[in-house]
Amino acid sequence: MGFRPDAVRGSGPGEIDYRLARQSVLSEFRKGRIARHEICDAHPELARAARECGEPTSLVCPVCGETNVVLVTYVFGPRLPAFGRCITSKKELLAIAKRSGEFTCYVVEVCPECSWNHLARTFLLSPGRRGKVAAR
Repeated sequence: MGFRPDAVRGSGPGEIDYRLARQSVLSEFRKGRIARHEICDAHPELARAARECGEPTSLVCPVCGETNVVLVTYVFGPRLPAFGRCITSKKELLAIAKRSGEFTCYVVEVCPECSWNHLARTFLLSPGRRGKVAAR
């Protein structure tokens, strides 16, 4: 199963891509070493964010195969809530990028149907890297 790099937001230096970890977890699941309830365990708030403001993808859920996964982005940094801020649009991400300080973005792949979730990518969002936000 492929995992297209353009399916997740962000690009450039300072990024961490978790595709290998994702494939490892899915491999263990398919071999029966991990139970479905162990990987389909999205927190209720993450599941709500996926339903309400997740970015749709064309990737079918690797666990249930019934629906496409969505991407949910959270940003952490100065003058944001301790639990982060769920980003609902590119415009909102651009507004945060204009603020002073360095922000960390976490993109989570979530299946709204079965609650599969996996950290897809992290990247830095800082004033010197505003142009990188356009890849969202």
